[in-house]
Amino acid sequence: MLEAMKDVLTILLAGGAGERLQPLTHSLAKPAVPFGGHYRIVDFTLSNIVNSALRRILVMTQYKSLVLHRHLREGWNIFSRELGEYLEVLPPMKRIHSDWYLGTADAVYQNIESIEQERPELVLILSGDHIYKMDYREMIDWHLSSGASATIATIQIAPQHASRFGILDVDPSTSLCRGFEEKPAHGNPCISGFNPLMVSASMGIYLFKAEVLLEALRADAAAPGSSHDFGHDVLPRLISSCPVAAYDFHDLNDKSALYWRDVGTLDAYFDANMDLVSVNPEFNLYDARWPLRTRMPQSPPAKFVFAQEGRRMGVATDSIVSPGVIISGGRVHRSILSPGVRVNSFCEIEDSILLPGATVGRYARLSRVIVDAGVHIPEGAVVRAGSHAGPGCHSLLTDGLVTVVSSQPC
Repeated sequence: MLEAMKDVLTILLAGGAGERLQPLTHSLAKPAVPFGGHYRIVDFTLSNIVNSALRRILVMTQYKSLVLHRHLREGWNIFSRELGEYLEVLPPMKRIHSDWYLGTADAVYQNIESIEQERPELVLILSGDHIYKMDYREMIDWHLSSGASATIATIQIAPQHASRFGILDVDPSTSLCRGFEEKPAHGNPCISGFNPLMVSASMGIYLFKAEVLLEALRADAAAPGSSHDFGHDVLPRLISSCPVAAYDFHDLNDKSALYWRDVGTLDAYFDANMDLVSVNPEFNLYDARWPLRTRMPQSPPAKFVFAQEGRRMGVATDSIVSPGVIISGGRVHRSILSPGVRVNSFCEIEDSILLPGATVGRYARLSRVIVDAGVHIPEGAVVRAGSHAGPGCHSLLTDGLVTVVSSQPC
């Protein structure tokens, strides 16, 4: 293992617009969307980075990044410059050309001078919008032992889901990649070199020798017709010219099934949040061996008031209740309440996600609902599949029959 990981530069791509998460991303970038109560999506990858003893981090942002920048500044100011540690935010500065970031590879290429100045031996490139636990040191060790120029982290998925991912053709004897196909639609993906019943899907986690990455980025920038994307362009070209290894995902979540979620759609976002509220959740937030950091709000503890006989009782069961929440005579079941949520008397809320500052009026009923930040559900509203929340609210129904309520047009 490289000593103290000081020779590894971590690049976190956090500029995603999150169009499929609209209206939740109306005013903020996808990595800044609240998740699991008081966390933001980006916190899970950042926690992996810190827990893996990586301390040199460049975060590349772009769309609607104010909330994300503030979250990073106030929640992740834990690095010591005196010890050579930092988290540096790099919005598009158009130093290389006059466009915004044109793709994942172009985002890194536009900051090529920053990479060169750090003189790393290895560069780890990560996405800021996935939920999982991973010790990147294990991947780094695998990469060093393989002698490869680059390594791609993979997860085993069923062949019928291959069209949603980049799929690798992996030699089972060497773990080297023979090919890479981005989201194959032909129904005949390459069988995994690690499991003959599955296919190896890219997790969007790439580790490069620094000189190999810089050369590949310059070649991609000069390539006519390139979309400047790692999956579509850089990796297929690299696999054909130098040894690229596959590292099969080792999940630190300690559950029977591997847990890695792309929360890029409203239904995926809803399902991943609901994973957290079961008695034995698929994703464990409470593992002290792998702490999850975030910016903790300066809020009072959650409060549950009214314990009268009958329907008026402030209670939450099988739920996550964040700081600053007041449940005033309402009933909450299998739901996630973010900081500052207010639930008023005689409400009944189940299987729902209430984002920061949302309020629910008296006698309202919510089932399978995502309530956007700051939205007020009017008194007496009944919100479930296909119903409308009332004046001042906009709503949409997802394919998974989840109703999303927002103050913005959906």
